[in-house]
Amino acid sequence: MARDTRRRDEVAQAATDYVLEHGLVGLSLRPMAAELGTSDRMLLYHFASKDDLVAAVLRVSNDRSVAEVRAMPPSPDVRTAVLDLWAAVTSPRLARCQRMYVEAAALGLFGREPYVSVVGEANEVWTGAVVDHLVASGAPRARARRAVALLDATLMGFQLDLPLDADDPVLEQAVLDLADAVAAIACQV
Repeated sequence: MARDTRRRDEVAQAATDYVLEHGLVGLSLRPMAAELGTSDRMLLYHFASKDDLVAAVLRVSNDRSVAEVRAMPPSPDVRTAVLDLWAAVTSPRLARCQRMYVEAAALGLFGREPYVSVVGEANEVWTGAVVDHLVASGAPRARARRAVALLDATLMGFQLDLPLDADDPVLEQAVLDLADAVAAIACQV
C-alpha cells in the first residue's frame, strides 16, 4: 500500500505540472495521460475519479505556493512584506499556481465540486501562511488576519488585471498604496 501512495503522489505532482502548463478549463484526461506517459485508465487507478485527481492537483499547487511563502525570510517591516509578497505571487513559479487557483475559484463560484471544497481549504492554508509572514515581519497577530483579508483580496484583483495591465504605472502605484494601507491596518496602535 505504501508504494501505491508514493506512486499516487508522484502522479499528482506530474499532473500538477501538466495543469500548471495547460490550465484547468477544458482539462481532459487522455492528453494529460499521454504527456505523462500513462493512460487515462491508470490515472483513474490512482484516483477514484477525475474530480479526485483535480482535487489532488489543486492541493499540490496550493502546497507549492504556501511552501514558497513559508520559505520567505521575514521582511524588515509590514510594508516591505506586502511588496515582497507581491513579488513572490507574480514570480513565474507562483504566478502559474495563482492562475490555477483563479480558475478553480471561478469554477467553484458555480458550486462545482471539488472546486468549492478545495478552494475553501486552500484559502485557509494560504491565509495562515500570509498571516505568519506578516507577523514575522512585525505585524501584531491580532491585526494580521484583518490586514491579510485586504491584502489577499486586493492582490487577487491585481493578478486578474495583470495580463491586461502588466506595465501600467497605475498598477505599480496601487501596489505601493496597498502596502501603505496594509501597514496602517496591521500596525495601528
